[in-house]
Amino acid sequence: MKRNTTLRDFLRSRRARVTPQEAGVPPGCGLRRVPGLRREEVAHLAGISVDYYVRFEQGRCPNVSDALLDSVARILRLTPTERLYLYDIARAPYTRALAPAGAQQISNGVRLLLDNLSTPAFVLGRLLDLLAINQPARVLHPGLETHGNYLRWLMLDTASRTLCADWDLAAREAIAMLRLNAAPYPHDPTFATLIDELARANAEFRRLWDTHDVDVCKNGNRRYRHPMAGEIMLHSERLDIMNAPDQALFTYSVIPGSSSDAALRKLAPTTNPASATQTVRTTAPAIPGSVRSSVQLSMPRG
Repeated sequence: MKRNTTLRDFLRSRRARVTPQEAGVPPGCGLRRVPGLRREEVAHLAGISVDYYVRFEQGRCPNVSDALLDSVARILRLTPTERLYLYDIARAPYTRALAPAGAQQISNGVRLLLDNLSTPAFVLGRLLDLLAINQPARVLHPGLETHGNYLRWLMLDTASRTLCADWDLAAREAIAMLRLNAAPYPHDPTFATLIDELARANAEFRRLWDTHDVDVCKNGNRRYRHPMAGEIMLHSERLDIMNAPDQALFTYSVIPGSSSDAALRKLAPTTNPASATQTVRTTAPAIPGSVRSSVQLSMPRG
């Protein structure tokens, strides 16, 4: 049986984060050759044999129970998002799941919503491909539309490092999102192609990818140093789009009357209000009549 290296590497990285004292393991004798918990210590705490835990960590237990996954998540002090990720990587390799065929497309309702937003906003897909972007976001993020992928723009466009004052945070979050999105589709070649491209081109991507961090993008403040508008503090909000798997809307707002509001208004002359939202990487026209009276949005899981 082919071993699940994603599961193995993730559990190793999480074992290394937990000290024996944190897990309630009594102090032992001798030097520890590995940081954090040993496999036999996790097995003992989970109430299973060392042999079974070793086979589980190596991805050789296709029918692992919910009880064991919950126990390991508790012992390794996983976050709610990491726990969901553990479930995905422990079981997805045996489902042969592939991402839906064809390019992801936004609905007419989402496009209409973007067109009516005065704040910068765009929609990302499962690969962090840019599915749609409105004119304010296009002006705020020069170069993003050219790359067509948010993570590719961050890692390969040097101008993004100047624009994003908190570039390190943005890169960590984006890579953690991509790893989380890839978990249900271990056999999908599009993820492997993008990851290989970025790993070959950027050492920082390789370093961050090897941390095995997984997370949804946190809502919060983002600092920008825009070449035309100067310093801008924006609040970023992620909203998952209901009935559109693996699609999320990202908006960027400022406090009315603030200096950031004034800075963002400097970009207004370059923003054409009548300009339609640009749909990116769409291979088929939108389905006629699909505009609804509202677009359902939800907060991201985890």
